[in-house]
Amino acid sequence: MEPTGWSALLALQRATHATLQLLAAELVDLDLTASEISALANLADGRPRTVSQLGADIGSRPTTLTSVLDRLERRGLVTRGTRPGDRRAVLIELTDAGRATAAVIRDAISALEQRALGGLSSETLNGLRAGLDALTEVAR
Repeated sequence: MEPTGWSALLALQRATHATLQLLAAELVDLDLTASEISALANLADGRPRTVSQLGADIGSRPTTLTSVLDRLERRGLVTRGTRPGDRRAVLIELTDAGRATAAVIRDAISALEQRALGGLSSETLNGLRAGLDALTEVAR
């Protein structure tokens, strides 16, 4: 453990906030909020998600996420439909325009990761990945 005063969770929160703000600034031409960028980046893998699943992925309550999804749907970037076999579950999927926008976002994320982490050793990156995975698992 690090010296008293340093917190992995607070450092992670600061890094998350800073990187989302940086991405929003770099992607200003997309006219998206940091929350919208995060939602699209998480949907970029092409896997449809329920509102609850997407909320868990981006750390947002479904009620808060609804307004983000409303804006993305109005812009034609996502669609909401029902899950086969469970009409109550709303599935979120990217449209063609959403996939193109998500690809731009993922490219910007990759470039930012390269700038920030490119000089780190594989061992250090594996340690970072293990720590982040551990924090994610404990929160589930």
